[in-house]
Amino acid sequence: MTRQIERLRPHQIEAALSERSLIYLPLGTVEWHCHHLPVGLDALTAHGLCLRAAEKAGGLVWPALYYGAGGDHAEFPWTVMMPDEAAIRPLLVHTLHRLGQLGVGTVVLFSGHFANEQLAMIDGIASEWNAASGAPKVVALAVNQAHTENFAPDHAGLFETTLLSGLAAETVDRRRLSSEKDMPDRFDPRSPLWGIVGADPRLVPPVASDELVDKLVNWLVRTSGSGLRG
Repeated sequence: MTRQIERLRPHQIEAALSERSLIYLPLGTVEWHCHHLPVGLDALTAHGLCLRAAEKAGGLVWPALYYGAGGDHAEFPWTVMMPDEAAIRPLLVHTLHRLGQLGVGTVVLFSGHFANEQLAMIDGIASEWNAASGAPKVVALAVNQAHTENFAPDHAGLFETTLLSGLAAETVDRRRLSSEKDMPDRFDPRSPLWGIVGADPRLVPPVASDELVDKLVNWLVRTSGSGLRG
């Protein structure tokens, strides 16, 4: 049975949540990720990791939200970034309210977009919600919070390219990247790595895609239950 809640009938949802009353709510953006990656990368990675975590340890996955806040790419092509959390927070809080009414025990807000504004938003929602002692318990996590040993999270660089290659390889095409020499200013449209922040994705990955995905899934399973980020 799929763990995507939108594809399930009510009795299937209730059966799955009777085994583990947890729902992952993946968050992302529609945002430029250079020429070799899809604009929906942040939500695609969040949703993909949540699905694998639910398949491994139980729970269901809510449809991904493709609107995020913060970051330096708001004016890049094919990017729609909210100027702040004002349009996103009410949607998330209302969703938590309804899931609580429906008896869900835990909701994990899991963001593939980890701009400071995005992280502050989900941390604030979780803190305020939990302080009010409301159900469900809310855990706020983001993909950059996992320990990946000398493989730093980035924007469209080696980390995100390798991660998405392990989750949805058909959406990644490194051949779209020029072989020209890297430029100091990657925010110059003439750069072969336009908009990339982090290690050059043209390099040979230090770990295999499947290995990186497995590490992140195992981390997500652990932290989803404990609420800890380490």
